[in-house]
Amino acid sequence: MTDRLVVGVDIGNSTTEACVAAVPGDSPEYLSTALTHTTGVKGTPDNTDGAVAAVRRALEKAGRSPADLDVVLLNEATPVISGLAMETISETIITESTMIGHNPATPGGEGLGVGTTVAIDALAGASGPTIAVVGAGWDFDDVATELNAATDRGLEIVAAVLAHDDAVLVVNRLRAPIPVVDEVGAVEKVPLGMRAAVEVAPPGRTIRTLSDSYGLASVFELDPDQTKQVSPVARALTGNRSAVVVRTPSGDVTDRRIPVGTLTLSGAGKTLQVDVDAGAEAIMEVLGRVQPLDDATGEAGTHVGGMLAQVRDTMTDVTGQPAAEIRIRDVLAVDTFVPKEVRGGLAGEVAPENAVALAAMVRTSRSRMQVVADEVAAALGCRAEIGGVEGEMAVRGALTTPGTAVPIAVLDLGGGSTDAALLDRDGVSSAVHVAGAGELVTKLIGSELALDDREQAEAVKRYPLAKVESFFHVRHEDGTVQFFAEPLPSHVFARVVTMTPEGPAPVATRHSVDHVRRVRREAKRKVFAVNAVRALKQVAPGGSLRMLDFVVLLGGSALDFEIPDLIADALAGYGVVCGIGNVHGSEGPRNAVASGLVDAHVAGS
Repeated sequence: MTDRLVVGVDIGNSTTEACVAAVPGDSPEYLSTALTHTTGVKGTPDNTDGAVAAVRRALEKAGRSPADLDVVLLNEATPVISGLAMETISETIITESTMIGHNPATPGGEGLGVGTTVAIDALAGASGPTIAVVGAGWDFDDVATELNAATDRGLEIVAAVLAHDDAVLVVNRLRAPIPVVDEVGAVEKVPLGMRAAVEVAPPGRTIRTLSDSYGLASVFELDPDQTKQVSPVARALTGNRSAVVVRTPSGDVTDRRIPVGTLTLSGAGKTLQVDVDAGAEAIMEVLGRVQPLDDATGEAGTHVGGMLAQVRDTMTDVTGQPAAEIRIRDVLAVDTFVPKEVRGGLAGEVAPENAVALAAMVRTSRSRMQVVADEVAAALGCRAEIGGVEGEMAVRGALTTPGTAVPIAVLDLGGGSTDAALLDRDGVSSAVHVAGAGELVTKLIGSELALDDREQAEAVKRYPLAKVESFFHVRHEDGTVQFFAEPLPSHVFARVVTMTPEGPAPVATRHSVDHVRRVRREAKRKVFAVNAVRALKQVAPGGSLRMLDFVVLLGGSALDFEIPDLIADALAGYGVVCGIGNVHGSEGPRNAVASGLVDAHVAGS
């Protein structure tokens, strides 16, 4: 064959891409592309296996063999390592026997019942409005019989609290239905002889009185100071369908602030400290005052200190660079909520606690890509060389998107970092890496929805949601209905699901579709939209986004079904043309760096 065969290889944080081109003259003819997972940490010798696999796969798709190769071009991949930490900065604690809240899956009846707690076997001696407390040894039929008998004697039974999940069975057997809360595992700890309230909302609704601080104050005749004390309980009950609250003379409720350490940021000739529990906005404001960041350290003995130390240790392991020489080059702080079990609760009560998520990034100037190039050359039996700096190659590849021109900026939306690069009219390029991308979004979704399965959080991030309303139809998150010819699996019935290519997959949550969708979109906005603006400001002339004409979105996250729209909305006010890259008019947002390596090689040869 007379034409040369050139392969560009882009080694990224998560994926490695290859682009095969035949070069018969002064312009390349692109034959095929391939994608594989990156092996090892980007910019280290472990990348060799992934790079070789991507090249072989691309050659196979093109119908060519490694013997035809002239040269393999690798990007100058600098190691970028991101670490994540989730800091809970508030905690609801219930001490001793005081107000408790509960939200079982199967409450019975509806309405609000206020009375005195009495054990079911002591109802004979009770008087006035009574809330029956039923221990674990009682059968639902016996419970209903005992409550009906007490009502027949003239006792006013206003509600009941059960240990087992028998609420519906009990209510169905009562002559006078009452609100019943069940699944109270520590029912023996429910204080007796105390004023209490039980509320169950109708199906499809949430409680109104016990989830409101003033509602609690009205029920229990609280003074202003006591109302302040119970506000965390009201907050914990918000959005529940049912609840039981007991008031005792002793005990209290506290909303305790937990010290989570300080973050020390150095840069621009100054060193500033900020408390993590001040929140994300305060952290990012201080970060803006020390840009460009030289280093960041966390207070010893705290979670944030340990996280930053771990990032340094990881970089030391992969580069051989001493930990003392490693510098944190960027951090991203995001405010979020984390469902936490209320300490001191009697039935696994959960309260949404304020938290701060932190992403930190290390970037080293000590690249080991020449080692990767030598190993790739040996494995494939051809020349292999470092073809160019990643940011410059990305811009060159993005310029092949129809409708673009210089000056042009690119946003590479990856897994650990969001990268921005700019090519101006004079041909000068600049690039910046900022912490936080797809992995942080997955962590935020998983934490806020209390999903223990990372793959499930990843699915919520990647795919639209729906609610399975029957065995033959689902209602999508946009309200449209889809019918199926074959019945859906029984395990997804009446569940919130992600619409994956393999079919509906259940999400382990009691939240509604709207709530899950809101959490997903907010996580993406807080990470990608915020990072897009702050990264572009660092490469834009004079830091003004109005100086940019074209912004092209690249990388795997640019294929997301809503991230590009969120970024476009964030940039809309600056008059920027923003859209998803389409490298060479056919590859979409993938392969920009690999294609740019080939273009640069051909132009320079």
